[in-house]
Amino acid sequence: MSITKESELIGMQKASEAVAYTLKEMRTYAQPGMSTKELDQYGAKILSSMGAKSAPYLTYGFPGYTCISVDNEFCHGIPSEKRILKEGDLINIDVSAELDGFWADNGGSFVLGNDIHKHQQLVDASREILRKTLDNIRGGVKIADIGNLMETEAKKRGFKVIKNLGGHGIGRGLHEEPGELLNYKNRFDVRRFRKNSVVAIETFISTSSTYATETGDGWTMVGNKGGYMAQHEHTIVVTDGKPIILTEMNEIFN
Repeated sequence: MSITKESELIGMQKASEAVAYTLKEMRTYAQPGMSTKELDQYGAKILSSMGAKSAPYLTYGFPGYTCISVDNEFCHGIPSEKRILKEGDLINIDVSAELDGFWADNGGSFVLGNDIHKHQQLVDASREILRKTLDNIRGGVKIADIGNLMETEAKKRGFKVIKNLGGHGIGRGLHEEPGELLNYKNRFDVRRFRKNSVVAIETFISTSSTYATETGDGWTMVGNKGGYMAQHEHTIVVTDGKPIILTEMNEIFN
């Protein structure tokens, strides 16, 4: 989607605020001893109260309202009454939704309580790489160069990137062009970011794996070589300078 008039920007801002506020509140609400199902239901109530509809549920029939992945689960984790959160867990929450015809997406990884398993360094790397990435995105910049930046920054910190997951265009649907905004340099990709376009930029930073593979439940993804992964995501509008971060309210940079 490209923003062509003020009403579109306002629509995107409202949808983005809904997912950002939901993510922020879910992170605060998460506690050891709670099931991921309970956490998901809490998020669903917030989305509903804001008039928003869960994007994965609406689009794919996902068995939950948000994606909640824990520890070795990389992404698309299904909320479950059996999955009980514990102190020190590495948790990723991904919230995307539709509101009045506009779609927004955001996510973030965090350590629950005390960092007893030493995941914080990975989480910090993912967050810092997203921040640096956003500082370098503007109209005319090569998409592949941003992927190169992400992988270079990951390697500097002793981490890898997941090569078969990426960000995407968004706005009037959950996934739009440009697709495959990857975390590494695809030298065959000659595309450039377009001013006024709306995109969801995501980091996929890992300890051991370079590819994510689907598990038997048909949704949850784990690493091809195990380990852990952290993800952070903002929906933005590309400009001539620093992007407009539509989901800034989620406070994942705090």
